[in-house]
Amino acid sequence: MKLLIAFSLLIVLIAFQEQISYVSLNNPASPGYYQDGDFVIGGLFSLRMTTGDTRSKLFDLDDGIYLPEYVYGYLTKHYQHMLAMVFAIEKINKDPNILFNMSLGFYLFNVDFIENKAIESSMALLSGESPPVPNYSCRPEKTDKLVAVIGGISTGISTQISRVLSLYNIPQISYAPFDHSLGTRVQLQSPYQFPMHTTALYHGIIQLLLYFTWVWVGMVVTDDMRGELFLRDITEEMNNHGLCVAFVGKVPEFSAQDRVTKKVFMERYTSTRVIVGFGDTYSLLRFVSSIIFHTNFGNVWITTSYWDFTILPFYQLISRALFSVGRLSFSVRMDQILGFEDFLRSVQPRKYPHDIFLQDVWSILFKCSYSYQHGVRILTQCEQNGTLSTQPLHVWDMNTLPPSYKIHAAVYAIAQALHEELSLRMEGDSFTKSVPQTHLPWKLHPFLQKGKLWRRTNQENIVNKDVLATVFDIFNSQSLQKGNEVQVQVGEFVFESHSVQHFSLNEKLITWPRNQKETPLSVCSQSCPLGFRKSPVEGKPSCCFDCLPCPDGEIANETDTDQCIKCPEDQYPNKQRNQCLPKITAFLSCEDPLGAVLVSVAISLSVVSAMILGLFIHYRDTPIVRANNRNLSYLLLVSLMLCFFCSLIFICQPTAVTCILRQMIFGVVFSVTISAILAKTFIVVVAFKVIKPGSTLQTWMVTRVSNAIVCCGSIIQVCICAVWLGTYPPFPDVDMQSEFGQIILWCNEGSTLAFYCVLGYLGFLSSLSLLIAFLARRLPDTFNEAKTITFSMLVFCSVWISFVPTYLSSKGKTMVAVEILSILASSSTLLGCIFLPKCYVILVRSGGHSRKKIFQ
Repeated sequence: MKLLIAFSLLIVLIAFQEQISYVSLNNPASPGYYQDGDFVIGGLFSLRMTTGDTRSKLFDLDDGIYLPEYVYGYLTKHYQHMLAMVFAIEKINKDPNILFNMSLGFYLFNVDFIENKAIESSMALLSGESPPVPNYSCRPEKTDKLVAVIGGISTGISTQISRVLSLYNIPQISYAPFDHSLGTRVQLQSPYQFPMHTTALYHGIIQLLLYFTWVWVGMVVTDDMRGELFLRDITEEMNNHGLCVAFVGKVPEFSAQDRVTKKVFMERYTSTRVIVGFGDTYSLLRFVSSIIFHTNFGNVWITTSYWDFTILPFYQLISRALFSVGRLSFSVRMDQILGFEDFLRSVQPRKYPHDIFLQDVWSILFKCSYSYQHGVRILTQCEQNGTLSTQPLHVWDMNTLPPSYKIHAAVYAIAQALHEELSLRMEGDSFTKSVPQTHLPWKLHPFLQKGKLWRRTNQENIVNKDVLATVFDIFNSQSLQKGNEVQVQVGEFVFESHSVQHFSLNEKLITWPRNQKETPLSVCSQSCPLGFRKSPVEGKPSCCFDCLPCPDGEIANETDTDQCIKCPEDQYPNKQRNQCLPKITAFLSCEDPLGAVLVSVAISLSVVSAMILGLFIHYRDTPIVRANNRNLSYLLLVSLMLCFFCSLIFICQPTAVTCILRQMIFGVVFSVTISAILAKTFIVVVAFKVIKPGSTLQTWMVTRVSNAIVCCGSIIQVCICAVWLGTYPPFPDVDMQSEFGQIILWCNEGSTLAFYCVLGYLGFLSSLSLLIAFLARRLPDTFNEAKTITFSMLVFCSVWISFVPTYLSSKGKTMVAVEILSILASSSTLLGCIFLPKCYVILVRSGGHSRKKIFQ
């Protein structure tokens, strides 16, 4: 085992030797801050931003923009991380119930944000000297007491630290954001990590998006496994809630290789008003350059508490640009460390004279200067009673920062593991308080693995089961008059499970980006108003759509509806197509203009028929009236009068009685009328045969035959109607589709075959009359009605032939009107063509219609 460790260490040392030499020359390490104890905990922190190589550029943009050198420097807020570790160790050392009155010490280093420097400082922890001597323990009194190490601030730095410490199986607790890939980057012993409540976080973000109806959202994540996993989970959940990702920006970690053009930036970040940023300040630092140097569009950023711009040394330089955007951040609610704020108030250089990092921070915050006495650097010209609590928020924070909370918890976890390991040794009588044996750090692993504050990347059971709910506080970054930033709590999100969540927000406390008084909108397409439905756009997400009006008969009573709703049959949509209204019951009545006109015409024609009948009765003995059988003329006039009257039955509300009567009366009366015309035509032909010399036909035979024609023609139609009534008679029905917004009451013919049989039989009689009249048209015209009958029947047949297609293509009240017009038109044609010429002879030429005068 020892040979394996030695061989592995040799390989690592050879690989890192060149890097360590380079770092030692270009980034000389600080000597560190050491405090002795029975056990020592190492701490590797990042207090400064440096270029690492003054020849390299942090931002290499196409338009030649650089971050000047003076923006790099101390991150004074990060010094709180060190103080959290010092505070925890001091509390433990004062507690007699832990470590059996043995003390803890610490060995603290600043590794900046340089991975090579993290390797060097890790080696320094093992050798006891800075710069380190590989594979040598120069200060055994320091190195032999090392039990665990806390660090670093990012995945990259934690990985480099672990590559060194895992060779010696020394426990490492990382306070960086949790990263699943950290276990795969380290081949031996992976570091312990604190859990990151990613599931609760993206559920909280989605609840915030749903609250403000932000459906078109950009995503900016780190270009690593952390970002990939977060992007995968939140995208899937967003799709389940109808939210869409406008774009995905993956930002590489702190390096000088990425190139971001202004064109790409503007295309992406003007497409949406809301952007979700996942990562910490350092992994997304490259993206900050785009916010600084490019036009600001008033976007709203949704981030986590790990993305804190105020810690940057160039914060004052970018604060104006940052205040032009709105920011809502989620921060896991943590209890304040008891007594930590009072401890921060008491921190002064004279209290910790050997803390070289405190001297640097103090000189920056209080504008002190250095002087050297006997080779020792001391601060001069400083405020005597200075305190950290007087510093502005962008350089110092008296509240416990999330990394400080982790570091404090990590120290207590290590102390608890030590206590349990010592207790186990005491039970085995292998421990003497006065002369402690050399401690083996790897023995702490079983006890640390039982800890409930973190999770290991190679363990499947990574959920903290003791935590019943995760609570996030929602903060809004707001600017003060002096240009500083303050975090205002505007809401909270409590996550217990996927089905149990509680979200609350006070929108009135939120300050939106500059020049915006109302809540920003973030949509791909404007909301579809009432009466319109969404239509997907090919090749684009579901949040991008066109708005199409609802089709006829359908409505949309909600905005952004996918499908329109069809109105019930007894209702119809209004003009806006956002509401269904009850349809109005309608039928052809006398109150309608069309109905009133038809009634007037029918009554007028009936009166004319009655007047002609009266005229014929008055002049019944004249030859012109007696010609062609005056009784048939009387019958024809009466039947025409009934034809006009039967049309009135069609102009009323349909009932079971009226529906039967209108079709039956129409069929029978018209059959009587056509039969009478057929009989008159027959008489015209026979009359000339009677007056021929040698004719054997008698006048009384003519009268009997004509009466038989009328009776037979009518009886056949009566039989057809009787069959119709006995099988499938007409009945009242409703038509809800023909007229918009109306329910038409109409008579359904019942048996369509019977209806057209009635019309067909009338057509047969009409055709027969037309044929006979046509053949008799050339007979002597003194008493010849054949010409007028031929013309009248020709018009009559034309009316009813055109009636059929017109009737079939009509609906509702129009169908009834078509039938009434056909009845009136055909009846008035017969009345006018057959009787008006006779009335003219009777009234105008009253002296010229005697037989004697005619034959002269």
